[in-house]
Amino acid sequence: MSEATVPGGGHRTPPLRSRLPQVGTTIFSVMSALAQQHGAVNLGQGFPDFDCDPRLLDAVNQAMRSGHNQYPPMPGVPALREAIAEKMESLYGHRYDPGSEITVTAGATQAILTVMLAVVHAGDEVILLDPCFDSYAPNIALAGGVAVHVPLTPGTFRPDFDRIAQALTPRTRLIVVNTPHNPSATVWTAGEMQQLTDLLRPTDVLVISDEVYEHMVYDRVRHESIARWPELAARSFVVSSFGKTYHVTGWKVGYVAAPAALTAEFRKVHQFNVFTVNTPVQHGLATYMRDPQPHLELADFYQRKRDLFADGLRATRLRPLPSAGTYFQCADYSGISDEGEHAFCVRLTHETGVAAIPMSAFYACPVEQGLIRFCFAKQSTTLERALERLRKL
Repeated sequence: MSEATVPGGGHRTPPLRSRLPQVGTTIFSVMSALAQQHGAVNLGQGFPDFDCDPRLLDAVNQAMRSGHNQYPPMPGVPALREAIAEKMESLYGHRYDPGSEITVTAGATQAILTVMLAVVHAGDEVILLDPCFDSYAPNIALAGGVAVHVPLTPGTFRPDFDRIAQALTPRTRLIVVNTPHNPSATVWTAGEMQQLTDLLRPTDVLVISDEVYEHMVYDRVRHESIARWPELAARSFVVSSFGKTYHVTGWKVGYVAAPAALTAEFRKVHQFNVFTVNTPVQHGLATYMRDPQPHLELADFYQRKRDLFADGLRATRLRPLPSAGTYFQCADYSGISDEGEHAFCVRLTHETGVAAIPMSAFYACPVEQGLIRFCFAKQSTTLERALERLRKL
Protein backbone atom coordinates (compact mmCIF):
# COMPACT_ATOMS: atom_id res chain seq x y z
CA MET A 1 0.00 0.00 0.00
CA SER A 2 1.32 3.43 -0.90
CA GLU A 3 2.41 5.60 2.06
CA ALA A 4 0.22 8.36 0.66
CA THR A 5 -2.99 6.30 0.92
CA VAL A 6 -4.93 4.62 3.69
CA PRO A 7 -7.45 1.77 3.59
CA GLY A 8 -10.57 2.79 1.71
CA GLY A 9 -8.66 4.83 -0.84
CA GLY A 10 -8.23 7.97 1.24
CA HIS A 11 -5.03 9.91 1.74
CA ARG A 12 -3.04 10.09 4.94
CA THR A 13 -2.69 13.48 6.59
CA PRO A 14 0.83 13.88 7.98
CA PRO A 15 0.93 14.26 11.79
CA LEU A 16 1.59 17.66 13.27
CA ARG A 17 3.39 18.82 16.38
CA SER A 18 1.07 21.45 17.82
CA ARG A 19 2.42 24.89 18.71
CA LEU A 20 -0.42 25.20 21.27
CA PRO A 21 -1.03 21.64 22.51
CA GLN A 22 -3.02 22.74 25.57
CA VAL A 23 -5.38 25.05 23.69
CA GLY A 24 -8.91 24.05 22.69
CA THR A 25 -12.06 25.98 21.88
CA THR A 26 -12.34 29.13 24.00
CA ILE A 27 -14.84 29.29 26.84
CA PHE A 28 -16.52 32.21 25.06
CA SER A 29 -17.31 30.09 22.00
CA VAL A 30 -18.41 27.18 24.19
CA MET A 31 -20.84 29.24 26.26
CA SER A 32 -22.18 31.16 23.25
CA ALA A 33 -22.92 27.88 21.48
CA LEU A 34 -24.60 26.56 24.62
CA ALA A 35 -26.67 29.73 24.90
CA GLN A 36 -27.84 29.36 21.33
CA GLN A 37 -28.65 25.68 21.85
CA HIS A 38 -30.85 26.41 24.89
CA GLY A 39 -32.30 29.74 23.78
CA ALA A 40 -30.58 31.49 26.68
CA VAL A 41 -29.91 35.20 27.04
CA ASN A 42 -26.21 35.43 26.18
CA LEU A 43 -24.48 37.62 28.77
CA GLY A 44 -21.28 35.62 28.37
CA GLN A 45 -19.30 36.81 25.39
CA GLY A 46 -18.41 40.50 25.48
CA PHE A 47 -20.17 42.13 22.56
CA PRO A 48 -23.11 44.57 22.27
CA ASP A 49 -26.50 43.47 20.94
CA PHE A 50 -27.28 46.99 19.69
CA ASP A 51 -26.16 48.92 16.62
CA CYS A 52 -23.45 51.53 16.36
CA ASP A 53 -24.05 55.19 15.55
CA PRO A 54 -25.49 55.47 11.99
CA ARG A 55 -23.11 58.39 11.39
CA LEU A 56 -20.19 55.96 11.65
CA LEU A 57 -21.77 53.66 9.07
CA ASP A 58 -22.36 56.67 6.83
CA ALA A 59 -18.72 57.72 7.16
CA VAL A 60 -17.45 54.26 6.19
CA ASN A 61 -19.93 54.03 3.32
CA GLN A 62 -18.83 57.43 2.06
CA ALA A 63 -15.20 56.33 2.24
CA MET A 64 -15.97 53.30 0.09
CA ARG A 65 -17.87 55.39 -2.45
CA SER A 66 -15.03 57.92 -2.51
CA GLY A 67 -12.64 55.25 -3.73
CA HIS A 68 -10.81 54.34 -0.51
CA ASN A 69 -10.81 50.64 -1.31
CA GLN A 70 -7.18 49.76 -1.99
CA TYR A 71 -4.25 49.14 0.36
CA PRO A 72 -3.62 51.94 2.83
CA PRO A 73 -0.15 52.72 4.19
CA MET A 74 1.19 49.85 6.27
CA PRO A 75 1.05 51.73 9.65
CA GLY A 76 -2.47 53.01 8.97
CA VAL A 77 -4.26 55.89 7.26
CA PRO A 78 -2.45 59.13 8.26
CA ALA A 79 -5.69 60.96 9.12
CA LEU A 80 -6.69 58.20 11.55
CA ARG A 81 -3.27 58.10 13.21
CA GLU A 82 -3.44 61.87 13.64
CA ALA A 83 -6.91 61.58 15.17
CA ILE A 84 -5.63 58.94 17.62
CA ALA A 85 -2.67 61.13 18.57
CA GLU A 86 -4.95 64.11 19.18
CA LYS A 87 -7.33 62.05 21.30
CA MET A 88 -4.54 60.64 23.47
CA GLU A 89 -2.93 64.03 23.94
CA SER A 90 -6.27 65.59 24.86
CA LEU A 91 -7.14 62.88 27.39
CA TYR A 92 -3.76 61.88 28.80
CA GLY A 93 -1.40 64.78 28.12
CA HIS A 94 1.09 62.70 26.14
CA ARG A 95 1.75 63.50 22.48
CA TYR A 96 2.54 60.46 20.36
CA ASP A 97 3.94 61.17 16.92
CA PRO A 98 1.37 59.81 14.42
CA GLY A 99 4.08 59.07 11.88
CA SER A 100 6.46 57.04 14.02
CA GLU A 101 4.59 56.09 17.20
CA ILE A 102 1.04 55.01 16.28
CA THR A 103 0.07 51.92 14.30
CA VAL A 104 -3.45 50.84 13.31
CA THR A 105 -4.06 47.13 13.91
CA ALA A 106 -6.58 44.42 13.11
CA GLY A 107 -8.00 44.65 16.60
CA ALA A 108 -6.36 44.61 20.01
CA THR A 109 -5.79 40.84 20.02
CA GLN A 110 -3.61 41.09 16.92
CA ALA A 111 -1.84 44.08 18.41
CA ILE A 112 -0.88 42.17 21.56
CA LEU A 113 0.28 39.11 19.62
CA THR A 114 2.40 41.32 17.37
CA VAL A 115 4.05 42.96 20.39
CA MET A 116 4.90 39.51 21.77
CA LEU A 117 6.37 38.35 18.47
CA ALA A 118 8.34 41.59 18.12
CA VAL A 119 10.05 41.72 21.51
CA VAL A 120 9.84 38.32 23.23
CA HIS A 121 12.65 35.87 22.44
CA ALA A 122 12.96 32.19 23.29
CA GLY A 123 13.11 31.77 27.06
CA ASP A 124 12.10 35.35 27.88
CA GLU A 125 9.63 35.63 30.74
CA VAL A 126 6.39 37.59 30.56
CA ILE A 127 4.47 38.39 33.75
CA LEU A 128 0.70 37.94 33.57
CA LEU A 129 -1.62 39.06 36.35
CA ASP A 130 -4.25 36.37 36.84
CA PRO A 131 -7.12 36.34 36.12
CA CYS A 132 -6.40 37.64 32.63
CA PHE A 133 -7.73 37.56 29.09
CA ASP A 134 -7.32 34.15 27.50
CA SER A 135 -5.18 35.18 24.51
CA TYR A 136 -2.20 36.44 26.51
CA ALA A 137 -0.60 33.11 27.45
CA PRO A 138 -0.95 31.52 23.97
CA ASN A 139 0.62 34.68 22.51
CA ILE A 140 3.64 34.21 24.76
CA ALA A 141 3.91 30.54 23.81
CA LEU A 142 3.83 31.38 20.09
CA ALA A 143 6.69 33.83 20.65
CA GLY A 144 8.72 31.16 22.47
CA GLY A 145 8.48 32.93 25.82
CA VAL A 146 7.53 31.71 29.27
CA ALA A 147 4.39 32.96 30.99
CA VAL A 148 4.89 33.78 34.68
CA HIS A 149 1.49 33.94 36.37
CA VAL A 150 1.12 36.27 39.37
CA PRO A 151 -2.32 36.29 41.00
CA LEU A 152 -4.12 39.52 41.69
CA THR A 153 -5.21 39.87 45.30
CA PRO A 154 -8.07 37.41 45.96
CA GLY A 155 -11.35 39.13 46.68
CA THR A 156 -10.35 42.59 45.49
CA PHE A 157 -8.33 41.81 42.33
CA ARG A 158 -5.85 44.59 43.16
CA PRO A 159 -2.24 44.18 41.97
CA ASP A 160 0.05 42.62 44.60
CA PHE A 161 3.32 44.48 44.06
CA ASP A 162 5.25 42.34 46.52
CA ARG A 163 4.40 39.25 44.48
CA ILE A 164 5.12 41.05 41.22
CA ALA A 165 8.53 42.10 42.58
CA GLN A 166 9.26 38.49 43.54
CA ALA A 167 8.39 37.38 40.01
CA LEU A 168 10.88 39.77 38.37
CA THR A 169 14.08 38.07 37.22
CA PRO A 170 16.90 38.93 34.80
CA ARG A 171 14.88 36.98 32.19
CA THR A 172 11.73 39.13 32.57
CA ARG A 173 11.04 40.86 29.26
CA LEU A 174 7.46 42.09 29.63
CA ILE A 175 4.62 42.60 32.03
CA VAL A 176 1.03 42.82 30.78
CA VAL A 177 -1.20 45.35 32.53
CA ASN A 178 -4.94 45.51 31.82
CA THR A 179 -6.98 48.41 33.15
CA PRO A 180 -9.96 48.64 33.19
CA HIS A 181 -9.63 44.94 33.90
CA ASN A 182 -11.32 42.06 32.15
CA PRO A 183 -12.72 39.97 33.82
CA SER A 184 -12.89 41.58 37.29
CA ALA A 185 -14.03 45.10 36.23
CA THR A 186 -11.47 46.73 38.56
CA VAL A 187 -9.58 49.89 37.61
CA TRP A 188 -5.98 50.70 38.56
CA THR A 189 -5.44 53.77 40.72
CA ALA A 190 -2.84 56.52 40.38
CA GLY A 191 -1.10 55.06 43.44
CA GLU A 192 -0.82 51.68 41.76
CA MET A 193 0.60 53.23 38.61
CA GLN A 194 3.19 54.99 40.77
CA GLN A 195 4.07 51.69 42.42
CA LEU A 196 4.53 50.09 39.01
CA THR A 197 6.72 53.02 37.96
CA ASP A 198 8.92 52.63 41.03
CA LEU A 199 9.11 48.86 40.66
CA LEU A 200 10.17 48.90 37.00
CA ARG A 201 12.49 51.94 37.18
CA PRO A 202 15.72 49.95 37.76
CA THR A 203 14.81 47.33 35.13
CA ASP A 204 14.59 47.06 31.34
CA VAL A 205 11.19 45.39 31.52
CA LEU A 206 8.72 46.47 28.85
CA VAL A 207 4.97 46.87 29.37
CA ILE A 208 1.92 45.99 27.33
CA SER A 209 -0.92 48.15 28.60
CA ASP A 210 -4.22 46.67 27.42
CA GLU A 211 -6.60 49.63 27.63
CA VAL A 212 -9.41 48.51 25.33
CA TYR A 213 -12.00 49.61 27.91
CA GLU A 214 -10.35 53.01 28.46
CA HIS A 215 -13.60 54.95 27.98
CA MET A 216 -15.63 52.74 30.34
CA VAL A 217 -14.62 53.98 33.80
CA TYR A 218 -17.45 54.88 36.15
CA ASP A 219 -18.44 57.14 39.03
CA ARG A 220 -16.31 60.00 37.66
CA VAL A 221 -13.08 58.09 38.31
CA ARG A 222 -10.19 58.93 35.98
CA HIS A 223 -8.74 56.27 33.71
CA GLU A 224 -5.05 56.01 34.56
CA SER A 225 -3.67 55.32 31.10
CA ILE A 226 -0.01 54.42 31.11
CA ALA A 227 0.31 57.30 28.64
CA ARG A 228 -0.21 59.65 31.62
CA TRP A 229 2.95 58.33 33.29
CA PRO A 230 6.08 59.44 31.38
CA GLU A 231 8.44 56.82 32.81
CA LEU A 232 5.98 54.05 32.00
CA ALA A 233 5.06 55.47 28.59
CA ALA A 234 8.76 55.33 27.64
CA ARG A 235 8.75 51.52 28.00
CA SER A 236 5.16 50.69 27.03
CA PHE A 237 2.95 49.59 24.17
CA VAL A 238 -0.50 51.11 24.81
CA VAL A 239 -3.25 49.09 23.11
CA SER A 240 -6.85 50.15 22.48
CA SER A 241 -9.85 49.10 20.41
CA PHE A 242 -12.33 50.95 18.21
CA GLY A 243 -14.55 47.88 18.32
CA LYS A 244 -15.08 48.25 22.05
CA THR A 245 -15.43 52.04 21.98
CA TYR A 246 -17.82 52.36 19.04
CA HIS A 247 -19.86 49.12 19.41
CA VAL A 248 -18.37 47.50 16.30
CA THR A 249 -16.46 44.52 17.69
CA GLY A 250 -16.80 42.66 14.39
CA TRP A 251 -14.78 45.28 12.53
CA LYS A 252 -11.65 44.25 14.44
CA VAL A 253 -9.78 47.56 14.28
CA GLY A 254 -7.53 48.82 17.06
CA TYR A 255 -4.22 50.57 17.53
CA VAL A 256 -0.91 50.60 19.37
CA ALA A 257 0.88 53.70 20.64
CA ALA A 258 4.52 53.31 21.67
CA PRO A 259 7.82 55.20 21.54
CA ALA A 260 9.41 55.30 18.09
CA ALA A 261 12.08 52.69 18.86
CA LEU A 262 9.47 50.21 20.11
CA THR A 263 7.10 51.03 17.26
CA ALA A 264 9.85 50.33 14.71
CA GLU A 265 10.21 46.78 16.04
CA PHE A 266 6.45 46.36 16.26
CA ARG A 267 6.00 47.37 12.61
CA LYS A 268 8.64 44.88 11.44
CA VAL A 269 6.29 42.11 12.53
CA HIS A 270 3.04 43.93 11.74
CA GLN A 271 3.98 44.33 8.08
CA PHE A 272 4.31 40.57 7.67
CA ASN A 273 1.48 39.20 9.82
CA VAL A 274 -1.16 41.80 8.84
CA PHE A 275 0.47 44.43 6.60
CA THR A 276 -2.59 46.69 6.45
CA VAL A 277 -6.04 47.10 7.96
CA ASN A 278 -9.42 47.67 6.27
CA THR A 279 -9.06 50.91 4.31
CA PRO A 280 -12.60 52.38 4.20
CA VAL A 281 -13.15 51.62 7.89
CA GLN A 282 -9.98 53.54 8.75
CA HIS A 283 -11.12 56.56 6.72
CA GLY A 284 -14.59 56.35 8.24
CA LEU A 285 -13.18 56.23 11.77
CA ALA A 286 -10.95 59.24 11.05
CA THR A 287 -13.99 61.25 9.96
CA TYR A 288 -16.10 60.07 12.89
CA MET A 289 -13.42 60.96 15.44
CA ARG A 290 -13.65 64.64 14.52
CA ASP A 291 -16.45 64.72 17.10
CA PRO A 292 -15.07 63.53 20.48
CA GLN A 293 -18.50 63.27 22.13
CA PRO A 294 -19.11 59.58 21.29
CA HIS A 295 -16.11 58.42 23.33
CA LEU A 296 -16.49 61.15 25.96
CA GLU A 297 -20.10 60.11 26.63
CA LEU A 298 -19.41 56.38 26.72
CA ALA A 299 -18.84 56.15 30.47
CA ASP A 300 -22.24 57.64 31.28
CA PHE A 301 -23.90 55.43 28.65
CA TYR A 302 -22.50 52.23 30.12
CA GLN A 303 -22.81 53.34 33.74
CA ARG A 304 -26.58 53.48 33.28
CA LYS A 305 -26.50 49.89 32.02
CA ARG A 306 -24.22 48.83 34.87
CA ASP A 307 -26.56 50.37 37.44
CA LEU A 308 -29.65 48.81 35.88
CA PHE A 309 -28.06 45.36 35.87
CA ALA A 310 -26.37 45.55 39.28
CA ASP A 311 -29.55 46.85 40.93
CA GLY A 312 -31.46 44.01 39.31
CA LEU A 313 -28.95 41.43 40.53
CA ARG A 314 -29.45 42.62 44.11
CA ALA A 315 -33.03 41.38 43.82
CA THR A 316 -31.73 37.88 43.03
CA ARG A 317 -29.77 35.38 45.11
CA LEU A 318 -26.58 36.41 43.30
CA ARG A 319 -24.28 38.97 44.94
CA PRO A 320 -22.85 41.55 42.51
CA LEU A 321 -19.23 42.61 43.01
CA PRO A 322 -18.13 46.22 42.41
CA SER A 323 -17.81 47.09 38.72
CA ALA A 324 -15.58 50.15 38.38
CA GLY A 325 -14.93 49.80 34.65
CA THR A 326 -15.39 47.70 31.46
CA TYR A 327 -18.85 46.44 30.50
CA PHE A 328 -18.63 43.40 32.75
CA GLN A 329 -20.30 42.57 36.03
CA CYS A 330 -19.01 39.78 38.26
CA ALA A 331 -21.28 38.02 40.72
CA ASP A 332 -20.85 35.64 43.64
CA TYR A 333 -23.14 32.59 43.54
CA SER A 334 -21.72 30.86 46.65
CA GLY A 335 -24.97 31.52 48.50
CA ILE A 336 -26.81 29.44 45.90
CA SER A 337 -24.55 26.49 45.14
CA ASP A 338 -21.21 24.93 46.03
CA GLU A 339 -20.66 23.46 42.56
CA GLY A 340 -17.70 24.49 40.41
CA GLU A 341 -17.90 27.65 38.33
CA HIS A 342 -17.99 25.89 34.95
CA ALA A 343 -20.68 23.47 36.10
CA PHE A 344 -22.73 26.31 37.55
CA CYS A 345 -22.51 28.30 34.31
CA VAL A 346 -23.61 25.29 32.27
CA ARG A 347 -26.58 24.69 34.59
CA LEU A 348 -27.43 28.42 34.64
CA THR A 349 -27.57 28.36 30.85
CA HIS A 350 -29.80 25.35 30.31
CA GLU A 351 -31.99 25.61 33.44
CA THR A 352 -32.31 29.35 34.01
CA GLY A 353 -31.72 30.53 30.44
CA VAL A 354 -28.88 32.98 31.05
CA ALA A 355 -25.30 32.44 29.87
CA ALA A 356 -22.30 33.70 31.87
CA ILE A 357 -18.57 32.95 31.96
CA PRO A 358 -16.84 31.18 34.89
CA MET A 359 -14.13 33.34 36.48
CA SER A 360 -11.92 30.24 36.72
CA ALA A 361 -11.58 30.28 32.91
CA PHE A 362 -9.33 33.34 33.21
CA TYR A 363 -6.72 31.60 35.39
CA ALA A 364 -3.80 29.47 34.20
CA CYS A 365 -4.53 27.08 37.06
CA PRO A 366 -8.30 27.33 37.61
CA VAL A 367 -9.21 28.89 40.95
CA GLU A 368 -12.71 28.19 42.26
CA GLN A 369 -14.12 31.25 44.01
CA GLY A 370 -17.82 30.88 43.29
CA LEU A 371 -17.67 33.79 40.81
CA ILE A 372 -19.13 34.28 37.34
CA ARG A 373 -18.90 37.14 34.84
CA PHE A 374 -21.77 38.75 32.97
CA CYS A 375 -21.61 41.25 30.10
CA PHE A 376 -24.03 44.17 30.37
CA ALA A 377 -23.28 45.68 26.93
CA LYS A 378 -26.85 44.85 25.96
CA GLN A 379 -30.14 46.57 25.28
CA SER A 380 -32.18 47.34 28.40
CA THR A 381 -34.81 44.85 27.25
CA THR A 382 -32.15 42.13 27.02
CA LEU A 383 -30.89 42.89 30.53
CA GLU A 384 -34.42 42.97 31.94
CA ARG A 385 -35.20 39.62 30.34
CA ALA A 386 -32.06 38.12 31.85
CA LEU A 387 -32.83 39.58 35.29
CA GLU A 388 -36.36 38.21 35.20
CA ARG A 389 -34.92 34.74 34.67
CA LEU A 390 -32.19 35.20 37.30
CA ARG A 391 -34.78 36.15 39.92
CA LYS A 392 -36.09 32.58 39.64
CA LEU A 393 -32.78 31.09 40.81
